[in-house]
Amino acid sequence: MKTFIYIDGFNFYYGAVKDSPYKWLDFKQLFSNILASDNQISCIKYFTARVSGKNDPDQPIRQQTYLRALEAYIPEISIYFVHFLHHEVAAPLARPTKNLRFSRVIKTEEKGSDVNLAVHLLNDAWLGLYDCAVVVSNDSDLAESMKLVKAQHNKVLGLVLPSQGRPSKQLAAYADFIKSVRKTTLAKSQLPNPIPGTNLRKPATW
Repeated sequence: MKTFIYIDGFNFYYGAVKDSPYKWLDFKQLFSNILASDNQISCIKYFTARVSGKNDPDQPIRQQTYLRALEAYIPEISIYFVHFLHHEVAAPLARPTKNLRFSRVIKTEEKGSDVNLAVHLLNDAWLGLYDCAVVVSNDSDLAESMKLVKAQHNKVLGLVLPSQGRPSKQLAAYADFIKSVRKTTLAKSQLPNPIPGTNLRKPATW
């Protein structure tokens, strides 16, 4: 069964690998470990944003090294970039006082991953490129695109949760199967270090 995988990078990072030792992740091996043996992984689409390095100047270098490693080692992967927005907002204090109830904070949002993922999921279905699509996210905003894929194309749809929490009810309604990413599976799905034929190595702090 020809299988395409669609990864919401922001959702995946914060749900699965942030603060873990498993960031040097081989996505093809990961999903080979998670999915059934009849899922032939033909394409992996990874939607992410370039980090700014505002709080950590080395963060963009680590990210770029990892993305280059993915492209060098996994021929099936394509990386699609969105962007971050930073803006100042008023947020209520957890412990307000008589004279102070709100504080101005910088809010960071990733913009575009869910929209781009949904468009690719639908377009690839219309083009008949896959038999099975696996959505790697728990963002309920993707429910409408999954609904249309099921209604108009009757493709097999899988949902992989970046964490082991409960799936979004909106997404689960259109999924033929639901799986989660476990720490033990992450540990078994790491890229080689270094990447064969390159000088790309896992960042020392990872």
